[in-house]
Amino acid sequence: MSAENPIWNSLPVPALMVDAYDTITEINPAAETFLNASAKAMRGQPIWDKVMIDAPLEEAFRRAREHGTPLFVNDADVGTGDGPPVQCNLQIAPLADVPGHMLFLISSRELAGRMTRSHGVKSSAQSAIGMAEMLAHEIKNPLAGITGAAQLLSMNLSPEDLELTDLIVEESRRIVKLLEQVEQFGNLSLPQRKPVNLHDVLDRARRSALLGFGAHMKIIEDYDPSLPHAEGDADQLLQVLLNLLKNASEASEGNGTIRLHTYYEHSFRLRRADGTGQPLPLQVEVIDDGPGLPADIQGDVFDPFVSGRENGTGLGLALVSKIISDHGGMIAVDSVPGRTVFRLSLPRAGNETLKKYEESL
Repeated sequence: MSAENPIWNSLPVPALMVDAYDTITEINPAAETFLNASAKAMRGQPIWDKVMIDAPLEEAFRRAREHGTPLFVNDADVGTGDGPPVQCNLQIAPLADVPGHMLFLISSRELAGRMTRSHGVKSSAQSAIGMAEMLAHEIKNPLAGITGAAQLLSMNLSPEDLELTDLIVEESRRIVKLLEQVEQFGNLSLPQRKPVNLHDVLDRARRSALLGFGAHMKIIEDYDPSLPHAEGDADQLLQVLLNLLKNASEASEGNGTIRLHTYYEHSFRLRRADGTGQPLPLQVEVIDDGPGLPADIQGDVFDPFVSGRENGTGLGLALVSKIISDHGGMIAVDSVPGRTVFRLSLPRAGNETLKKYEESL
């Protein structure tokens, strides 16, 4: 099956083809996301070096190839070497009319969740935001009246009863703050794309964090000094990084370590179901040593109104996902207790963009 085949590109599960020598000949876009590598980089690589399976497969795989029969492996731990393994079901089958060539399909509920959270905001989530945005303005007006009435009542109450009116005012203000975040999400403008020095943006975010919510955190810089300029909106990317730093600080309860890591991955591409895509070589990771994301929300962490904190609004990461999606980039998360990594993959500024920017200075 060719990489140009629309069925191959649309498969929702990772799929790989290998030749008679166990060398990868093709992978689909879902497998690129799972392996965090492009098809170009994977072609010609030994499959057992790139897909690590914790199961005694060698003899069964040899027989399946020799006899031209399919092989099914359930509940095997599958890893790539870049993160914790995922429990998956494997389906391995011979390719018709191509002796020795085999097709690998990898599927699991957890893997589906990982792939979902590597992309932008889902349409159902956008609908939820749209509905909430329409209601936000209408709700804010009566809330202002309730707050004002509670403040007037408090003027003639005893100290014991003041606790009740203070609670009304405090909770009303909390709801207004939530509604303002919903409106901010809906009113976010498209990025004004220019060349951006990501290390400058990271430094601004780091300094802001250390002066405020991250004052008790240790923030380590681990930068690739040769990282080229990104193409994006510096202010919006600053907003993204501040959100991620705040989340990391809160997860560690203000007393942990955050590592800011940048590197260049020339083979990393965003591949879409229609086969189109673009290079996203600039990688920015925000790594914390907190307890990790709750297992029950990891697959939905970028959806609006999903939060692992008791009083969280669940809008911060949804906003981050929307901004990165608008930049043509990708965000992914891997989380285990003691290590959570949010990774941003962004496009590089082209020569024409850099030239125009320099001329405008």
